[in-house]
Amino acid sequence: MNHMTSEERTAEVAVRAGGTGRRPLRRRIGRRLGRRFRRRLADDRGAATAEYAITIVAAVGFAGLLVALLKGDEVKAILSDLVHRALSGG
Repeated sequence: MNHMTSEERTAEVAVRAGGTGRRPLRRRIGRRLGRRFRRRLADDRGAATAEYAITIVAAVGFAGLLVALLKGDEVKAILSDLVHRALSGG
C-alpha cells in the first residue's frame, strides 16, 4: 500500500491534471497566516476582562481627578458653606 501525505496526493492529482501541484511558498504561508489571523479576530476570549480593566482604569482616573479638585481651597469653602447652611436650617 502506498502511504502518501495529503500534500503528496494533491500534488499528484494536480500533475495529472496538467499543473505543478505546488503553490508558491509565499502564497501558502500567506493563506496559513490569514486563517490564523481570522481565527484570532473571531476569538473573543478575554474580551470581558479587558473591558473590566478599561472601566477600572477610567474609574481610578476619575477618582484621582475628584481628589485633586476636592483638595482645592475654593471647593473646601463651597462644601463647608453648604454644610453650615444645611445644619443651620437656612
